[in-house]
Amino acid sequence: MNNKLYPLKFEPILKDKIWGGQKLKNHLNKASDLPNVGESWEISDIEGDTSIVSNGLLKGTSLKTLLELYKEDLLGNKNYEVFGNKFPLLIKYIDAKEDLSIQLHPNDELAAKRHNSFGKTEMWYVMQADEDSNLIVGFNKKVSPEEYLQHLEDKTLTSILNFEKVDEGDTFFIEVGRVHAIGAGVMLAEIQQTSDITYRVYDWDRVDAEGNSRELHNDLALDAIDFDMDNDFKVDYDKSENISNLMVDCPYFKTSFLEVTESIQKKNNNDSFYIYMCVDGQVEIKIKDYQEKINKGETILIPASIEAYELKSNNAKLLEVYV
Repeated sequence: MNNKLYPLKFEPILKDKIWGGQKLKNHLNKASDLPNVGESWEISDIEGDTSIVSNGLLKGTSLKTLLELYKEDLLGNKNYEVFGNKFPLLIKYIDAKEDLSIQLHPNDELAAKRHNSFGKTEMWYVMQADEDSNLIVGFNKKVSPEEYLQHLEDKTLTSILNFEKVDEGDTFFIEVGRVHAIGAGVMLAEIQQTSDITYRVYDWDRVDAEGNSRELHNDLALDAIDFDMDNDFKVDYDKSENISNLMVDCPYFKTSFLEVTESIQKKNNNDSFYIYMCVDGQVEIKIKDYQEKINKGETILIPASIEAYELKSNNAKLLEVYV
């Protein structure tokens, strides 16, 4: 059966967000009539938002159906043992025209108990940032739960948060329990566990067109926040050309930065699918007699059963992800 599998592209699932903008349309060519496109879900197995194949013989097939049909040929043997017919990652591009809410995500244990879900460990790669734009990651000093609650009540939470100025290429690892927010003017690629569980703790006192505030989750958030974390969230990584430069290595995913300026032969020795997010330029993926291109802002999934392939470009920057 695995001889039917090839590099798979999916229809982007676009999300209208109160804080979204136009960059996903204008910079990444995402076709949409939505007024504020905040997110493009590139590969998703979230209930109600399942990705649909957009290329080749399997065009029109859902990711759910692919998992049921191809199992370990798609995921890899070890991954299939752990995840079964569930895709373990959610892959997105995000454009924040305005600040996102200050939020955090629960760990696996809490998420399973409360929401029957995975936790949500994630990482960000900044693709473009307007001048002076920033992200919020963690606290700017040691904070106790009592202190945190006092600041929340006094509406002075931002005074204890850590603001990071950002540029293209900056990368952040956001562990569960870490308070964070994407700031206005930032467009980024996000790799995360398959989970849509977010605890919002502050939303800048915003209201929607009807004058309603968005729901906050402060009771749930309090025991989900990790107040003892080190500030080790910014990722240093090499940018050597034509090799995979490791950025993040966690139990949920491994991500490398890969700048392609020639032809590279890749071998899959990891018993896993591979995902490539094209964060700049254009790359061609070749397997025997099959080839596919992805441009900046596109994503492709290489099934685990494909043992060797070629990446060819003179200008591509890719995020390479596997489990």
